[in-house]
Amino acid sequence: MGLVPLPTSGDRPGADIHPSAIVHPNAQIGEGTIVGPFVTIGEHVRVGRNCRIGASSVIDGWTELGDGNEIFPMASIGLIPQDLKFGGEPTRLTIGHRNVIREFVTIHRGTAGGGGITRIGDHNLFMAYAHVAHDCQVGSETIFANGATLAGHVLVEDHATVGAFSGVHQYCRVGRHAFIGGYSVVTKDALPFCKTVGNRARIYGINTIGLTRRRFAPDAIAKLKRAFRFLLHSNTSRALAQIERDPSLQCDEVRYLVDFIKTSSRGVGLRRPSRRLEEVLEE
Repeated sequence: MGLVPLPTSGDRPGADIHPSAIVHPNAQIGEGTIVGPFVTIGEHVRVGRNCRIGASSVIDGWTELGDGNEIFPMASIGLIPQDLKFGGEPTRLTIGHRNVIREFVTIHRGTAGGGGITRIGDHNLFMAYAHVAHDCQVGSETIFANGATLAGHVLVEDHATVGAFSGVHQYCRVGRHAFIGGYSVVTKDALPFCKTVGNRARIYGINTIGLTRRRFAPDAIAKLKRAFRFLLHSNTSRALAQIERDPSLQCDEVRYLVDFIKTSSRGVGLRRPSRRLEEVLEE
């Protein structure tokens, strides 16, 4: 069956909605958006322009999607959180522009106790079966590999990558340009610019390859590596003082790294792998 265009009036000018989809009359669907077969869209949903909503997806709750988002079949967006304290309050989910949300991804709206909103930025990729729990704040240009999972209240900053089947504990932060390897369990804040891998997660140095691909200046990468060596070979507070005193280490990236550590409420993951494990990984 082909797509049937809606009349160009009301809140759905120029949208194409499959006749088998169930779209509440009060839902707002932007121009150029295509809604596939058997999709369900709730009363309080607002979908931007030029989005694609795949077959059998569900979008519900007080949920707002920006323009150019692509949602693949069977995704579940904006349903009530998996939190026993949730009492049905009208909390929200906002998703920015040009995100790709693959099959069976689940993204839940917020809770009253956590600020009332789950927020996702722009240009993110959520691979199949990824999960974003209530009250999470996800930046822009992040990658969530298959089965990557955020517990509630997690903050993921821009350009971070969360590897396949990894779990991030509630209230943790994942810093900018952080790389979390597959099958990791992260229970402390994951340092920006660094590789965090394992169960329980250990730190594997600066993510040099990722930073180079993002066109970081070689000088900034070198300063991050030197700052990181201070952190690994000294008490954290002493290392931070040394980094801040050293004029040769001063740059925006190092200052952000220091501030990230200083403002951590859960502590940061600075646990090093064993020498044998490092050798195995190198091999």
